[in-house]
Amino acid sequence: CLRTLAAILKETLKDALVARAGHLKKLLAPLDAVLEGFYNAILLHHFDSHHYTSPYSEATNNLISFIDLLEALLASRIELELPLRCQRILFLKVSYVLNVISSSIAYVIKKKLILLLKKCVLYKSREDAKGGSLFLQTPSLCEDMLALSNVVLQVVNLTWLNQIPLTGKSSYFGSSETAPGHDSQVGSDQTVLRALSLVVLKALEFKIHNSATEAEIK
Repeated sequence: CLRTLAAILKETLKDALVARAGHLKKLLAPLDAVLEGFYNAILLHHFDSHHYTSPYSEATNNLISFIDLLEALLASRIELELPLRCQRILFLKVSYVLNVISSSIAYVIKKKLILLLKKCVLYKSREDAKGGSLFLQTPSLCEDMLALSNVVLQVVNLTWLNQIPLTGKSSYFGSSETAPGHDSQVGSDQTVLRALSLVVLKALEFKIHNSATEAEIK
């Protein structure tokens, strides 16, 4: 079901521009509450079981399908003037994603979610993209980006980054320690390192531009 819905969403985004918004609303509006329920149920799951530590398990494949659907929902957001809740959920409940990334889940899942977060912080509405402004003008997107930035900065201010592996094997953010039995020559995953750094920097940038007082900025 998840794969089918993601595929239909991607195909809908290829429709003629004038028809796209109507088709998306017709497809997603009845599913809005259902998709939020999926998000809550799937990402609040306990991911430390052995079913999720293998990149080849059925559980991991199902989760990959769900992440593909989240990516399609994010891409479809640009078509609707007032985005649906299911298109905003990644921003409003980003803590669920951050918890999955720091769990003992397979590295392939962590990487996909980190790259999805990068797409979130780089996201712009059609109006913002046309306007060329450095700062977001769309109210719902400003609200969502601020929610995401607040949560990201809260976890980064704790020890969240130290729990994020930078390869499928040994290297960790902020540490060069090698896990027992692993080759010390294995390099860090530069794609993940860049994406994580960008997520933190964009969250910081957005928070600073939307802080009311100098004390809050500090």
